Amino acid sequence: MKTEAFRIYKFGGTGEMKWETVEVPAPGRGEVLLRHTAVGLNLADTYRRTGLYPMPLPNGMGNEAVGVVEAVGPGVRALKVGDRVGYIGGQAFDAYSKRRIAQVASLIPIPKFIDDRTAAAALLKGITAQYLLRDAYQVKRGDTILVHAAAGGVGIIMCQWANAIGATVIGTVSTEEKAHFAKRNGCHHPIVVKRKGPKFAKKVRELTNGKGVHCVYDSVGKETWDESLACARLRGTVINFGSASGNPPLVDLAATGPMGSPFIARCALVNYTTTRKETLARADDLFRAIKRGHVKVRVKQRYKLKDAAKAQRDIEARRTTGSTVLIP
Repeated sequence: MKTEAFRIYKFGGTGEMKWETVEVPAPGRGEVLLRHTAVGLNLADTYRRTGLYPMPLPNGMGNEAVGVVEAVGPGVRALKVGDRVGYIGGQAFDAYSKRRIAQVASLIPIPKFIDDRTAAAALLKGITAQYLLRDAYQVKRGDTILVHAAAGGVGIIMCQWANAIGATVIGTVSTEEKAHFAKRNGCHHPIVVKRKGPKFAKKVRELTNGKGVHCVYDSVGKETWDESLACARLRGTVINFGSASGNPPLVDLAATGPMGSPFIARCALVNYTTTRKETLARADDLFRAIKRGHVKVRVKQRYKLKDAAKAQRDIEARRTTGSTVLIP
């Protein structure tokens, strides 16, 4: 069977994304043939395209999608034709495609109360928010946290969920429009950051009566890291989980003593979804939050899958808010 999919042969700009007709084999043991109905767009897709996150080449693109099972391979009992499933990572990059072969062990059944586009927008970002709020640092009622890119796909879910837990949420955004969007979605104190000079640390200290926050969630990296450290309270936590502006600078560990001895971590989704059991447990927690109304997934942008290059340019230029999906 043939299908259409993106392939890249060298790292670089969106011009390296090639929309091609490719061969899809029959599903083997433990595999299914999946027809995509919605594909999640993530900033990490651009990191892999540019080589910031290395991967072998040539390769496909994307690691989050939802679809319908069209055929099952030998030995498959857990799924049947017609089942709705999604996935996040854990296999070859090939989400930017109309059809693909997927391993059953990596697939997440989608509940009936969540539609395909919402699921594609929620899975990777929502499970990322889940492990950051529940595990990397356990947010508690009464905590104050700082979320960078608070109007982005992960950020907007974190703001809502942390608000439901009972935390006070401070968030950074790039425009007044995004500040209003974040505030409507659980961010109590959005801060519009400047492109040059001090950005947010002074304001965070003012909002916390000089104490700082219990946890900083930094997905920006290079441009925000030093001020992120300055925002943590005594024995607070600073978590980096993305590199939108480049990797954070190296930390002089001795210098963090006078800062109040913050706990510092670089967190990666792969280290919090080490087994299917763990992944499904995190997904179930996310699905419960959605069902209870604690998290409302905002699909703010939709592009045709073949227009994925434009979608990537828009997310890199910070022209998007909330979540974005690609439609095959």
